[in-house]
Amino acid sequence: MAHPINDVLTFVLPKADKAQMDKLCAHFAFSEPIILSPNKAVDIHLAHDPEFDLAGGIAVELESLSIKADFCLQPDTDARRKTLLICDMDSTLIGQECIVELADFAGVRERVHEITERAMRGDIGFDGALKERVGLLKDLPLTVLQDCFEKRITLNKGARTLCQTMKAHGAKTVIVSGGFTFFTQRVAEAAGFEHHHANILLEDGDKLSGTVGMPILGREAKKERLEDYSAPLGGPLNAVAIGDGANDLAMIQASGLGIAYYAKPAVVAAAHCGINYTDLTTALYFQGFKESEFVRG
Repeated sequence: MAHPINDVLTFVLPKADKAQMDKLCAHFAFSEPIILSPNKAVDIHLAHDPEFDLAGGIAVELESLSIKADFCLQPDTDARRKTLLICDMDSTLIGQECIVELADFAGVRERVHEITERAMRGDIGFDGALKERVGLLKDLPLTVLQDCFEKRITLNKGARTLCQTMKAHGAKTVIVSGGFTFFTQRVAEAAGFEHHHANILLEDGDKLSGTVGMPILGREAKKERLEDYSAPLGGPLNAVAIGDGANDLAMIQASGLGIAYYAKPAVVAAAHCGINYTDLTTALYFQGFKESEFVRG
């Protein structure tokens, strides 16, 4: 056996459930677990053989126990709490894809949705897909954008708590989106993010022109924003990055804690861990925060 490594394993259940938590701890905890939220979230410190795929084994064991829980296995260090939170917006911080909702107003929802799905899976290039979709919005009145935001766009559960808690503990908070600044500005204000970056919908003062400002903010630009914001904080390893689509892959892989949020298979495979059953506050538990430390409101 290779020299064992010390890791921390975090489990988060969708809701407090004493019976399931007792079953989890009995099965996985070889030492006293640290309670992050009673009967909902725990840290378990352990040593294991680095040559064994422990994360894969945990997933199999959870399935055998019929327990749906999100988990994260990571090095047991003092650097778990990150100093930068960098998040995708569409289908991550919010429950919608803004361009698909705009397309509904324009009567081209299905065409745009199909292109969006292919781009999020990585089947087609993001830049070309964005230009094609924006072209379908040509002549959409600008007033529709505000209508879309007010009537269609909703924050995902835990988005504001995640942002506010990390800010309260000294972290920078940034949205980087392949969507549009009209929406990132408003979502940033709603959730409390300090900075936001996205693409710019070009218009003539009355209607959308069907084009987008250059350069397009895509996969590599997201990684660049991660590097830029994390540089004064010690580098990307001090960041938690959260996203769901192919254009989030680079920043997720480069960060210290890359989380796939209800993500496409390629993103799940590349991320350090995932959120598949719970909400965005799980990103706080994965960093060792206790629920008593959460900042809500």
